[in-house]
Amino acid sequence: MQSPSERPRTGVSTEAELWLRANPPAGRSTIDDQNAELVRAAVREGWEPSMAAARAEFAVRENVLEINGVECLEVTPASGVVGRGTVLYFFGGGHTVGSPEEDIVISAPLAALAGVRVIAPRYPLAPEHPYPAAVSCAEMVYRALLDDTDPAQLAVAGESAGGNLALALFQRARSARLSMPAGFVLLSPWADMGFTGDSHITNRDPFLAMTDNVLLEMAARYRGEAPIDDPLISPIHADFTGLPPTLITTGTRDLLLSDAVRLDTAMRIDGVDVTLRVWEGMWHVFEFYREVPEARASMAEIANFVADQFASSAI
Repeated sequence: MQSPSERPRTGVSTEAELWLRANPPAGRSTIDDQNAELVRAAVREGWEPSMAAARAEFAVRENVLEINGVECLEVTPASGVVGRGTVLYFFGGGHTVGSPEEDIVISAPLAALAGVRVIAPRYPLAPEHPYPAAVSCAEMVYRALLDDTDPAQLAVAGESAGGNLALALFQRARSARLSMPAGFVLLSPWADMGFTGDSHITNRDPFLAMTDNVLLEMAARYRGEAPIDDPLISPIHADFTGLPPTLITTGTRDLLLSDAVRLDTAMRIDGVDVTLRVWEGMWHVFEFYREVPEARASMAEIANFVADQFASSAI
């Protein structure tokens, strides 16, 4: 990480500025029943170099297992030494693409830096499996983890659509009077499928450089017949009473910056111990780009937050 005197006056690292110049905004293809597998394969292929780099940088073990009928990827430090905690992690991808394998870019550093076990469910994707399939899957895995895991040593996390799923799981768990985990971590969470936030007007996100019409189509394929303001669809409308300590990360160029800011406000009103980290010049789920110092710094903070929640819960 650069020292303050080495950083450009913009406050953004040289590496990030170079990345932004090399990656101008580009449109994205919509996904439907006919092209779903092709689009997912293309997205995964694009992430292969980053996945390989994460595996090379961090010594982790990957194990596919089934939890309550749901296939999950378990990621643990290769040393076999795991701390007290388990992180239930939901990958992103607009509820239409993505996989636990692609998210090794996040789960590997999280497992290695925090010394935890990461469980990443392969939840069902739209359009083949619209809401509430993914939420029900998330609840099944969470219930199973509670059977053999102290909730004080369990955290829930997710990026983008995975953050949406994490917040939907919180509502389901609270309604069912299930034990709450020690904390939540939300990376660029997708909290409003109505896209009513201010950051949609001033979109400078190189990763989510698409029109709201495209995003609304993705949201429509996921939510099916559920109303767009249903708190389980758009958690920005949820009551967050009882939510454990939560860390939210985003960036000033994140298309979903407004989602994070509004979540922070709503959670504070409901008495949640929430920390919002807005990174200068960063874009949607910038933590995926480990060539950027800010991504490494944010992942270190996330790992420390998770470890701190487990430590404080054990006192």
